[in-house]
Amino acid sequence: MPERDLRFLTELAAQLRVDSVRSSAAAGSGHPTSSLSAADLMAVLFACHLRYDFDRPDEPANDHLIFSKGHASPLLYALFRAAGAIGEEELLSFRKRDSRLEGHPTPRLPWVDVATGSLGQGLPVGVGMAMAGRLEHLPYRVWVLCGDGELAEGSVWEAAEHAGDEGLANLTLIVDVNRLGQRGPTRHGWDTGAYARRFGAFGWRTIEIDGHDPGQIDFALGDARNTRRRPTVILAKTRKGEGVLEVENREGAHGKALRDPETAIGELGGPRHVELRVHPPEVTSAPHRFEDGPLTLPEYEVGTRVATRTAFGEALAALGAARGDVVALDGEVADSTKVEEFAKAFPERFFEMYIAEQQLVAAAVGMQVRGWVPYAATFAAFLTRAHDFIRMAAVSRASIRLVGSHAGVAIGEDGPSQMGLEDLAMMRPVYDSVVLYPCDANQTAALTAEMASVSGVSYLRTTRGDTPVVYRPGERFPVGGSRVLRHSPADRATIVAAGVTVHEALAAADELAERGVPVGVIDLYSVKPVDVAALTAAATTTGTLITVEDHRPEGGLGDAVLDAVSELGPRVVKLAVRGLPGSATPQQQLADARIDRRAIVETVKRLL
Repeated sequence: MPERDLRFLTELAAQLRVDSVRSSAAAGSGHPTSSLSAADLMAVLFACHLRYDFDRPDEPANDHLIFSKGHASPLLYALFRAAGAIGEEELLSFRKRDSRLEGHPTPRLPWVDVATGSLGQGLPVGVGMAMAGRLEHLPYRVWVLCGDGELAEGSVWEAAEHAGDEGLANLTLIVDVNRLGQRGPTRHGWDTGAYARRFGAFGWRTIEIDGHDPGQIDFALGDARNTRRRPTVILAKTRKGEGVLEVENREGAHGKALRDPETAIGELGGPRHVELRVHPPEVTSAPHRFEDGPLTLPEYEVGTRVATRTAFGEALAALGAARGDVVALDGEVADSTKVEEFAKAFPERFFEMYIAEQQLVAAAVGMQVRGWVPYAATFAAFLTRAHDFIRMAAVSRASIRLVGSHAGVAIGEDGPSQMGLEDLAMMRPVYDSVVLYPCDANQTAALTAEMASVSGVSYLRTTRGDTPVVYRPGERFPVGGSRVLRHSPADRATIVAAGVTVHEALAAADELAERGVPVGVIDLYSVKPVDVAALTAAATTTGTLITVEDHRPEGGLGDAVLDAVSELGPRVVKLAVRGLPGSATPQQQLADARIDRRAIVETVKRLL
């Protein structure tokens, strides 16, 4: 490397360190030591290898950089200042109220693709972005910076295996091996060989370097760009707090602003005004997209019996024919969730993520960054494994569509390990989420199509067994709506149900009507947002609401109804799964859980 370039990179890295200290000192908090260790790595990446147009963050050919170690945000913001994207005043607004420079990066900044900070997520999301790059036929690269501590997360190894198996040569992981975590040394310390053996076993190109040597860094990054048919990991040995005597390679300094920032800035050579020109993409081109067509949803005859999971699969295939931006991701259960219908029709837009639910959701997040419309499906019970990724997807304001099949005790003989009984409670608190639970095939088909235009995290809950078709083909079911299926001015109570329990509620209402006890029935297919107007009308006219759900009583349909009508003071009785199920037929399961038609009738009689 020429001496002039070496001097520039050294000065740039020093500026990044100084600005990391300054911004953290202005905030009185932050993670400057984690920023100091990676400054040389990022200086060389930005100055020599990153291809990005800061004036056009939506340029399709731009590279993508994910700061998986999101606590090192002072370094990221210092890079943005050096590149001219933000100014001095904004840099020093770090962590202050209303500042875009939050404690951990979020897409409030147009140059940040996804929110980070929950460790172990950057690489899995990067895998999704790299997959999208292949689909789009674009040459952009995905760079991920992570710390050595987060390599203890299992999600990293889900991603490592998938990237290696797929040969994602457009993906490079840079590991800042600074030896120290939050409370002490990391598992392998500076043993970069231990990490290299693990990544190598998954088919990665591994490069071990001194993370403070610009020449070695430059060579490694160039090697990564030229590697074919497999991803690259650069394992960079660094020192936490590099350049500042007070904290360099010392325990107990993580996550704290420096006690004496002025002395530290002096040690680093003082403030600088190095201007960095990041090279834009060498070529610009539009991403490859698939053709759109007319939407022709499947239609099911009223009175027939069709599983909602079957209707979802057929509707997703129809949606794929209508929209070339729809992609589907499977957790190795496509034959059960019925995503296989999409896979057969559009194999190039179907992605098998295997039994790795964290990577399943993360890949969906990464692909939506690139403008794709992902549907990710597995059993409802198994999405619980990926809840942190779902939570962070919402922080990223990502638009992903999750589908959980085999919900509730209605799956029957498989038993409790396969029963999604907590999924509604898991999804409802997610920021700005949409939760849908259809009861029949035509409703499912309509909602599957509706989800494609929903922003944020949306969730569709489907049922394993066949259920009666009660709605005509072509009916619309807007998000936030409901359907009143039984109603009369003489109603003495209202049963509120969703999914499989709608059919139990209808049967119970018919039996009660024969006995001279009229009750209303509401199909609350939109569990979030709920139809407040319909629930309010029922609460004020009948005074009694009975919620029936194939779910735990905490956090599901009943609580959604309570949230909507609590100020009105009606009586709300929740029928839900309270015991621990075993193996039995679906109808026996509903009866044992006391959410079947007989339990509803008995509850109404007891109350009235």
